[in-house]
Amino acid sequence: MVRNFENLEIWKKSRVLNLKVYELTYKFPEQEKFALSTQMRRASISIVSNIAEGCGRNTIKQLKYFLQISLGSLCELESQVIISSDLGYCSQEDFFELRNDVTTIRKMIVSFIKRI
Repeated sequence: MVRNFENLEIWKKSRVLNLKVYELTYKFPEQEKFALSTQMRRASISIVSNIAEGCGRNTIKQLKYFLQISLGSLCELESQVIISSDLGYCSQEDFFELRNDVTTIRKMIVSFIKRI
């Protein structure tokens, strides 16, 4: 049942999203170093990591479980992106790009869960 997660488009897109989150949070004010920026990084890492972990499990049920966790982390990240925009920590361009990426990945994860 083990799948090669590196071949999954959702893993690839989640990995790119993770890099974008890191690039964005490098620009945050120093006082956010151990607050919002860390939370955003952890959520984005959780998305890609749980996709990979689910692929390493033995059953479809376990894979779905980890995809659901990934989906939860994606929603967490989306909320944090909104907050970072509210605080003026990200440009409108970055905000819309990240929201678009989140929406795309959400649709892909939900579709993958339904398909398996």
